[in-house]
Amino acid sequence: MAIRLYMDHNVPRAITNSLRLKGIDIVTAYEDGSSQLDDSQLLDRSSELGRVLITRDFNLLQEATKRQRDGKHLDPVSFHRRADIFQELFPLPGKRMFEGV
Repeated sequence: MAIRLYMDHNVPRAITNSLRLKGIDIVTAYEDGSSQLDDSQLLDRSSELGRVLITRDFNLLQEATKRQRDGKHLDPVSFHRRADIFQELFPLPGKRMFEGV
C-alpha cells in the first residue's frame, strides 16, 4: 500500500512538487480548498481523506498532541520544522533538493 500524503499550506511547493516527481500521491490543503481551516478541522479533513498530514505548523502539532493525550482518534501526522528533513525521508540521488527551503 502506497503512502498517501496531505500537505498543509505551510509546506513549500518545491517539496510537494519534488515528491510528486518521485510518484508520491499528494493532495495539498490548497487543492482541497482547505487551506483556511483551523488546525482541528485540518486534522479532521486529512483523516476523512485517509492521508498522512505533513505540516511545519507547531500549533497543529500541539492540537494533535492534545488529541492523543485525550485519547481521541488521531490519524498519522508528520511534523517537520526544517524542510531538509524531506531529503532524508525521500532522498534524490546526487543532490540535496531542499536545502535552504
